Amino acid sequence: MRLAIVLFSSTLLLTANAASASAADYIRAHGAQGVNLWRLATREKENQRHTIGQTPVLVVQDSSNSGFKADTEEPGNEFPDQWFTQPVDHFSNSSDTFKQRYWINTRHYTPGSGGPVIVLDGGETSGEDRIPFLDTGIVEILARATGGVGVVLEHRYYGKSIPVSDLSTDNLRWLNNDQAAADSARFMANVTFPGINEDLTAPNTPWIYYGGSYAGARAAHMKILYPDLVYGAIASSGVTHATLSNWEYYEIIRNAADPTCSKQLEHATLVIDALLGIPYAKQYIKSLFGLQDLEHDDDFVSVLEAPLGYWQAKVWDPAVGSTKFDEFCAFLDKPILGNDSVSSLPVGHEDRLVQLPGGIKLDFSILNYAQYIKENYVSTCGTSVEDCFGTYNDSNFLATGLDQEWRLWQFQVCTEWGFFSTAPPDPAYPRIVSKLLTLEYSSKICRQAYPPGKYFVVPPMPNITAVNVLGDFAIAADRLAIIDGEVDPWRPCTPHSDDAADREDTILQPFKIIPNAVHHYDEYGLKNMGDEPVQIRKIHGEMIVFVMEWLKGFKAPGSR
Repeated sequence: MRLAIVLFSSTLLLTANAASASAADYIRAHGAQGVNLWRLATREKENQRHTIGQTPVLVVQDSSNSGFKADTEEPGNEFPDQWFTQPVDHFSNSSDTFKQRYWINTRHYTPGSGGPVIVLDGGETSGEDRIPFLDTGIVEILARATGGVGVVLEHRYYGKSIPVSDLSTDNLRWLNNDQAAADSARFMANVTFPGINEDLTAPNTPWIYYGGSYAGARAAHMKILYPDLVYGAIASSGVTHATLSNWEYYEIIRNAADPTCSKQLEHATLVIDALLGIPYAKQYIKSLFGLQDLEHDDDFVSVLEAPLGYWQAKVWDPAVGSTKFDEFCAFLDKPILGNDSVSSLPVGHEDRLVQLPGGIKLDFSILNYAQYIKENYVSTCGTSVEDCFGTYNDSNFLATGLDQEWRLWQFQVCTEWGFFSTAPPDPAYPRIVSKLLTLEYSSKICRQAYPPGKYFVVPPMPNITAVNVLGDFAIAADRLAIIDGEVDPWRPCTPHSDDAADREDTILQPFKIIPNAVHHYDEYGLKNMGDEPVQIRKIHGEMIVFVMEWLKGFKAPGSR
């Protein structure tokens, strides 16, 4: 049975989860196209605020998730902003300084007990996004178990810890791994906590350094770089392996997603790539997605990969997790005109094909894919699609105001971390993204956005050796825990990569994988641990055990 259908478009707002994602969330998965998506989402949020007349409110909890709202400057707030003075450049004689922001949880601390201090690295977003981890997440869990002080430390350049007046190439030159690590070390060795009239600085107090994702790599690096200050560290989804081509990000999704969804995405990718190679069909397939006026084919396919970023937004706690990836998959499988029988047929089966003008026949899931992109992305444009989704106009990436938050993580990507989103290197390999997503395309934003400055020039390709020299897949130390998610798209860049050697899981060097978990699942928590899912309750219990065991062996330097 063949189906004939009339295509139409409708207008919907960006989904709440997409609209609330941080600049780094977009850049991580989408590169240059991510800048466009971030702009559209930012514009939509501003329009919504004006429409309903609401006061801007800060949405926290890993940025891409909704649910917890806080105003960190509101009187009576349990976690008010605190500030610590840092040098802009730790490695010169300059006297320039800036204020680094942090927050503390002293609910469980007993004066005179001597710690520990559980510090969470804020990573590549505003530290405000990490406050839930101080309230109910991993910092609260470990502070409660140990009777310690909990801290969230905002990363330089992010949130309000900004040392410069704009984000030009020259002014971003102090945004690097060494400077950020030196910030943390200086903080640990010198901070005085308000309301605590005793010295809790390292190394005389045990500090446990926690981070997730990029911050997870930083936690591991801090244990390597400053072992005398960092008594213990926990790297959750820590991306200690920097790479130029991060094609395996999509490979995890392809293998872990619902098999029907993966097959539909594989089929759509191959068909669309083939049609883009046929002159008369190219314009037709672009128009199907509402992107016929988008000049460059690689820009077109980079818009199509946008929904794949929803996978990383999955979280076990429904109050903060996103279901958008599963909704996207369900949309692809939606029967045409309610004909459920064709959905069970193999993808590409003759009876699933829809006859379109020009003799083109497409699996109905591709038509659904097109409709999804139109409803959730193209409809938010408001101007021309070239203006909204084109990435070849260099002038669109040259604004350097402090409101251009996307420039921060992108700069780190371009200088030291890489992680450019690409198709698999073997064109015959199964894939769910277009072969047009090459390293050249994904990295061109580095040349566009950061012209050479007077004092700093972005390298032709990021110096990933600066990251990998600290241990790469093999990074290890006593009292350094490695915790990863089984279906985390970033797992290939962690010590749990399939390319890394397996290790023994011990109390002194924990090495744990959370089944069916995505990105730093252990960082989230509930007020009552007993209400958490079994696997999350299990990993939290194990973390409490190994941290408590670590602390039993602590001796201040003067007492050793």
